[in-house]
Amino acid sequence: MIRLLKKLKLQIIDRYIMRRFLGTYLFAIGLIIMIVVIFDAAEKIDDFLEGHAPVSAILLDYYVNFIPYFVNQFSGLFTFIAVIFFTSKMAYDTEIIAILSSGVSFRRLMWPYFVSALLITVLSLSLNLFLIPEANARRLAFEAKYMGKHKSAYEPHIYRQLEPGTFVYIRGFQDKSKVAEYFAIESYDGGNIVSTLEAQNVRFDTLTGRWKASKYFTRHYEGEREILTKYTTPLDTAINLIAAELGRTQNLVQTMNSVRLRRFIRQQQSKGSDMVPIFQIEAYSRWAYPLSTFVLTLIGVSLSSRKVRGGTGLHIGVGITLCFTYIVLMRFTGEFAKGGMLPPVIAVWLPNVLYAAIGVYLYRQAPK
Repeated sequence: MIRLLKKLKLQIIDRYIMRRFLGTYLFAIGLIIMIVVIFDAAEKIDDFLEGHAPVSAILLDYYVNFIPYFVNQFSGLFTFIAVIFFTSKMAYDTEIIAILSSGVSFRRLMWPYFVSALLITVLSLSLNLFLIPEANARRLAFEAKYMGKHKSAYEPHIYRQLEPGTFVYIRGFQDKSKVAEYFAIESYDGGNIVSTLEAQNVRFDTLTGRWKASKYFTRHYEGEREILTKYTTPLDTAINLIAAELGRTQNLVQTMNSVRLRRFIRQQQSKGSDMVPIFQIEAYSRWAYPLSTFVLTLIGVSLSSRKVRGGTGLHIGVGITLCFTYIVLMRFTGEFAKGGMLPPVIAVWLPNVLYAAIGVYLYRQAPK
């Protein structure tokens, strides 16, 4: 990255804008983080005390892993505020007019903004794809251990599709022992159940990846007739499902890095799982949200580079309104994708496309 910046041959005005952009961005993040951590600690102090969480664990296992997650969640908003704030101040102090009057085109003026946006995007992508999933795993483990949250990483009733027409039902799965209170594999032909295999106290062998029980029984259905067969021999079966896939959906995908998540999505697609759109939204969002930095930067510069009567306050007000409508639109399209009304890739990238069009329009209206 340093070599790249050297090759760009940045001029004094470029370094000036980048310094103000990145300085304002880091200052805004630092200020908001301090405020959020203080309020979060005040809200959760009782949970920490009740859970007897040591100070070292609170600082290193919780807040060190909470801060990157929070920063990345609101990186776009921080970028937008930073651009709006210092650019509108430059416009109010007639610095933008002076730069354009010296022969620098507005397109050339955008160059240091986009170089700064590139640095922020690379940082956000690195956090999103690799660091934050590991941080989420440690943060969720702390919450489960000391704060009484997610005491069980598993739903009491788990229903998963192994392949089209074959489902598994698991009740009362315990993480430590890897034992399920009840286990059943159901086979369907169309909408009719054909057979089931059922057992109690089934243990997942982490070494072999097989499910084991001391005994089991099967049911076969022929019309209204049910044939029950009991087996006293041990159950030892391998199915297309491991214990790691049984976790709560949201927690599970949040702790997977990009490579693991892609592999997991392919596995779920091969099983015909109806949860695939949720996993795909998470995967696409890890790319779409960091890349929105360029879109928000374009809108911010185009909007705040004109000197107006309302000054910086008007720019910030309009900018924050646009930014929050962008976030709301992302949430809405995500819900549409989960409901099957939009393909996940379109739902995730649509806000970027729409706001990029708004950015281009504002860019054309900006002072040249």
